Amino acid sequence: MKFGVIVFPGSNCDHDAYHVISKHVGQPVDFIWHRDTDLSTYDAVIIPGGFSYGDYLRAGALARFSPVMKSVQKFAQSGRFVLGICNGFQILCEAGLLPGALIRNRDLHFICEHLSVRVETVDSPFTNELQRGAVLRIPIAHAEGNYVCDDPLWRSSNRSSASSFAIATVRETLLSQPIQTVHAIILLAFVIANGTYSG
Repeated sequence: MKFGVIVFPGSNCDHDAYHVISKHVGQPVDFIWHRDTDLSTYDAVIIPGGFSYGDYLRAGALARFSPVMKSVQKFAQSGRFVLGICNGFQILCEAGLLPGALIRNRDLHFICEHLSVRVETVDSPFTNELQRGAVLRIPIAHAEGNYVCDDPLWRSSNRSSASSFAIATVRETLLSQPIQTVHAIILLAFVIANGTYSG
């Protein structure tokens, strides 16, 4: 499986993604400059974290207009894997590849901490080597991590059997979360069910 890591001006986690794929996953990987448009040699594309275009206007708002994003849309529509990490997730939402939007955190602060989630399903490319019920402690770091969507999407996603993660601890309720965790979980379910992957 060959991976491509898209590089925008301001990306700062592109080398991290490259390192993980090449050294830990053991698969071939290339950097893809945001002006390149040929993704035909790749099986999976990663849009990494960072501050694309300095996050001017809002996170991902300018990156969505980069030439590569039209190719990413066709790539995703063809059923190949797209993984958006942090700022990459925001770019995918801004580009309309994922429903909903990310807005400023509730208290308008940058947040950097860990969040506990419980594995609910193990039949997705991201969870097939995990155990149902396992609790994962994942890092979050963002100023615009409050995922919102309209009520119809919320209701349809909430009924989906594709939900992969749930809030793991009682103290982490919707009101105490720095992000709307339940919405983020539902979005992940939507992403897994529709073949475009993000986190």
